[in-house]
Amino acid sequence: MVTNIHEKYIKRCLELAHLGMGSVSPNPMVGSVIVLHETIIGEGYHMQFGGPHAEVNAIHSVQDKSLLKQATIYVSLEPCSHFGKTPPCADLIIASKIPKVVIATLDSNAVVCGNGVQKLKDAGIEVDIGVLEKEANQLNVAFNTFHQKKRPLVILKWAETADSFLDKKRDSRKEKAVAISDKTTSIWVHQLRSRVDAILVGRKTVDLDNPSLTTRKWNGKNPIRVIIDPHLKIIKDSHIFNSLVKTYIFNTIRTHQELNLEWIQIKPNKPFLPTLLSELYQRKIQSILIEGGTTTIQQFIDEQLFDQCFVIKSSLKIKNGVLAPQMNMDGFATQKIEKDLIYYND
Repeated sequence: MVTNIHEKYIKRCLELAHLGMGSVSPNPMVGSVIVLHETIIGEGYHMQFGGPHAEVNAIHSVQDKSLLKQATIYVSLEPCSHFGKTPPCADLIIASKIPKVVIATLDSNAVVCGNGVQKLKDAGIEVDIGVLEKEANQLNVAFNTFHQKKRPLVILKWAETADSFLDKKRDSRKEKAVAISDKTTSIWVHQLRSRVDAILVGRKTVDLDNPSLTTRKWNGKNPIRVIIDPHLKIIKDSHIFNSLVKTYIFNTIRTHQELNLEWIQIKPNKPFLPTLLSELYQRKIQSILIEGGTTTIQQFIDEQLFDQCFVIKSSLKIKNGVLAPQMNMDGFATQKIEKDLIYYND
């Protein structure tokens, strides 16, 4: 019965944490509630990177602070124990004399992992850990991948026809691409962009489509643009050279910076994609969406450098064109968005 009660409040923590999606990276999404006699008396979540953490907002939301001495605080992630942009949350919990803390999962950041819990226990606070741990870790899969694998979470995404083509064959951006996604799916894609730190395409996609790679159909931040252009041959008037968004251009020729544009050289004797991901890790990019084209996506598949994959399937057939990336979809969960199917690598 106690476990079920704990799950009830941790679920609420996860709901609150989710509200911070797209706004808190490189911090994790965290939610917290404070409960007294099975009644929530305070709640909060981490709203913005650099702002107060979930536990701070939850504690500050309690009108009668004297009640904290009898309450339990629930939090979806281990309270931090170190000074960053804000003071340690563990210290505030201790100072508030809250006698019990229920935590969904430990922090995967080695600076925090286990230290917050130990600080609470050393202060005589009762600590329970592991309630809805799987769900809590999934919520912060990008944060966890970043700290555990020392690279961003890599998400592949493409749209293909019923006969497995991405587009007709084109030689110039003057020729329009085949419209595979419908309006609903297009909005969903822009929502997905708003939730990642960066978006990546190759040179050929830029030259043929001249994409902006921004979040225009959803109210959210624009991801950092990442372009693979080994020999620096992209058409010079392409949208990716505008001043709207920070842009990294990975190449084999030079390292150079100019306003929001940064050219990053990967020397020929280094493995290109692992080095690219390592460079993004150094720049604190926790998640990246790989949007094309076929060759670029296929390289990530072949080198097994991806964590999730979304494939938008259309009923349209074009019989000939640019083949979609090839990947075994066995074991993928499916999520239906109106007429299209999106396969998700869980």
